Amino acid sequence: MSDLHPAPTPRGPLSGLVVADFSRIVAGPYCAMLLGDLGADVVKVESPAGDDTRAFTPPVRDGVSTYFQAVNRNKRSIALDLADPADLAVAHALSARADVVIHNFKPGGIERFGLGYADVAARRPDTVYCAISGFGTRGGADLPGYDLLIQAVSGLMSLTGEADGRPLRAGMAAFDVMTGLHAAVGIQAALRHRDRTGTGQLVEIDLLSAALSSMINQSSAYVSGGVVPRRMGNEHPSLYPYEPIATGDGELVIIAGNDRQFATLCRVLGLDELGADPRFRSMRLRNENRVELRRILAGALSRRSAQDWFELLSAAGLPCGPINDVAGGVELADRLGLEPVVTVDGVPMVRNPLRMSETPPTYRSGPPDLGTAGAEIRQWLGFPAPGTDRPSVRARTG
Repeated sequence: MSDLHPAPTPRGPLSGLVVADFSRIVAGPYCAMLLGDLGADVVKVESPAGDDTRAFTPPVRDGVSTYFQAVNRNKRSIALDLADPADLAVAHALSARADVVIHNFKPGGIERFGLGYADVAARRPDTVYCAISGFGTRGGADLPGYDLLIQAVSGLMSLTGEADGRPLRAGMAAFDVMTGLHAAVGIQAALRHRDRTGTGQLVEIDLLSAALSSMINQSSAYVSGGVVPRRMGNEHPSLYPYEPIATGDGELVIIAGNDRQFATLCRVLGLDELGADPRFRSMRLRNENRVELRRILAGALSRRSAQDWFELLSAAGLPCGPINDVAGGVELADRLGLEPVVTVDGVPMVRNPLRMSETPPTYRSGPPDLGTAGAEIRQWLGFPAPGTDRPSVRARTG
């Protein structure tokens, strides 16, 4: 159990767990932040140069990279040079105290420091050890993993963009985030197993496998159906209408995911006869005849503005919405009472999306400056602060 710092009330469901976060950039840090939001004491181990994302600028907030801030709240930072024997001893002691160890070194990289799973488990057999890589530990062990690279080789970029345009990346680090989410689920399952059996385990996840799983219907189309999906712009391969459609003054995303919703759309647009048209009676037929259906819908939608149709269609219960920028998305969430922004140590941040009735996420500290908790963490582990030779009275593995 952690005595690194007192957790405020209310205590999270993971309060008392110590997480040693040896990861950097996005997937691992995002996973560790989610655990921290739920109450875990997360110790972020950085090189003396700091996490790479500290230098991912612009933009900045108070001189700090907003990229770094996005995935590193609720953590304490200690700067350790693992090539330095004294710092490595601190890292070993931390791994012996941690309930969870997370890293995203390239396979084989962390083992040379005595911090691989076998070494950590020898120090603490009930450790839950999460190793994140780009391409796994077998044939892809030597390949570095970056989100853009995974988007390219997984097939996602081949699906993103206009049908006759070039492949495009998603507008965010999609597979880094999805890998971090998968890792957090795996860690929780391993902790539950430990509660029942008292034993830890190795949790491995790679970005490519997470990508293929996260592409759900698109990867399944090939694996189960033998169909190689293609780039379709904003269209959906299996649903229509399910795309932005032109109105009198701009586009509006309109979704009719079933026959009932299509009937609602036809009624509000004054096209009741369309629902009985043999070309459009089922989803399969609407998909087959989407070019003609799009022409008819656009003609009706051209009579009013996107805002007018948004209000009319929404009032009828049809899924639809404008294409916002990110500011518009945050503002919409705020108007809907979702409280998307929390302020942590004076820094506005996007809140954890979970709502829990008894043990909600907490925001105890903002993203740390490099190494600011180093002396405190060293003392907790039984090491003198840098520049001193007075040993702590605490046992190093107590």
